[in-house]
Amino acid sequence: MPSQKTFRTKQKLAKAQKQNRPIPQWIRLRTGNTIRYNSKRRHWRKTRLGI
Repeated sequence: MPSQKTFRTKQKLAKAQKQNRPIPQWIRLRTGNTIRYNSKRRHWRKTRLGI
């Protein structure tokens, strides 16, 4: 990844960083523990973004 990124690339990286987090605990309470974890979690070394 170059140090001088285009704005579009930087936006995509920022969105991916925001999405990559566990679900809040209050959602587990609200759904009655049917949603237990974020299935779309991504590890930086295992899965690439493809950008």
